[in-house]
Amino acid sequence: MADYEASNRSLSGKVALVTGAARGIGVEISRKLAALGAHVIVGARDLKKAQVVAAGLRAHGGEASALKLDVTREEDRKAAYEAIAAAHGKLDILINNAGILLDSPDGGTPAPRQPSQTLPSVLGETFEVNFFAPIFLTQLLLPLLQRSDAPRVVNVSSIRGSLAHLSDPASPVYPVRALGYDTSKAALNAFTILIAEELRGTPIKINAIHPGWVKTEMGGGQAPVSIEEGARTAIRYATLGEDGPTGGFFFLDERLPW
Repeated sequence: MADYEASNRSLSGKVALVTGAARGIGVEISRKLAALGAHVIVGARDLKKAQVVAAGLRAHGGEASALKLDVTREEDRKAAYEAIAAAHGKLDILINNAGILLDSPDGGTPAPRQPSQTLPSVLGETFEVNFFAPIFLTQLLLPLLQRSDAPRVVNVSSIRGSLAHLSDPASPVYPVRALGYDTSKAALNAFTILIAEELRGTPIKINAIHPGWVKTEMGGGQAPVSIEEGARTAIRYATLGEDGPTGGFFFLDERLPW
């Protein structure tokens, strides 16, 4: 795969919002976008943490600002729209990165409860963050995205949202059976397909991506992919050219099965 920071694909003049950007791959995605010249809006539930990340980006020559954004709160989503509209008048890139895993301690640990025993609270909270929030945020910000010449939306999904993998005994994700996380990502994939088809023929491109099994707090210590490597797929599909795909599900250059 190409090194996108050395690809000369300048994002100067572009405005990018990254959710869940105060830790994990959200920080690295923000760093790479800033390195390419975008003004990065670091969105996070904890404003102080977002401010620290944004300050770090600016210290390395990037353009960045912090935004308090709990993606599950309607008032935060509306405030985000108003802030972006007032400061920039448009949005070029939206990375729906915020996500949670409640079924098990980390991505390398099988869920202690089988799907038939999954708690309603786990399902409800997981879907609020992983599914409903990116839908509502994307719907709300769509008018700002449509003011961009080349708007890009990246939904950070997971191979564990692939029905083909969930049903394949040979797949590494088959034995995990994390009902909340897996089905929330499958639902996010379905949203990606539906809205991309609605907007097909317009400049906007919307894709779902699998970042890999990344060594983060969520991924766990067994994960083989570094945070830097885990950000690469998101950057690739955030910087697609006019001939790039829309309505797909990808890991690096590989198109994944739904």
